[in-house]
Amino acid sequence: MEGKCYSIWIEAEQWAEGEWNIYDGNTDVIVTYQDGSRWIASFFTYRNIQTLTEKNRNTGECLRGGYFWASDMVLVDECSRNRIEEIVNHLIEEKEFELIFNKCDD
Repeated sequence: MEGKCYSIWIEAEQWAEGEWNIYDGNTDVIVTYQDGSRWIASFFTYRNIQTLTEKNRNTGECLRGGYFWASDMVLVDECSRNRIEEIVNHLIEEKEFELIFNKCDD
């Protein structure tokens, strides 16, 4: 997985204008390699975990905010394209990408 032989799709970029808060949000990210393999992870901002916990306390979900989980979760300071690209590149360079992203079945 060396070099930049992949593309990054960010679900939040498909949302309507104003729906994406890069400092308090979450989004799925799919990395697609030239060989067609696809890998997915969900990026959550630290602030968004707090927002979701408060919402769950009010709605009663997740034992009234007593826990939170998401598969393939990556916690970040912001969910901007620049930060996501930086993190993906770092994970690939550090050979940690496949530990965090989950390979999508076709």
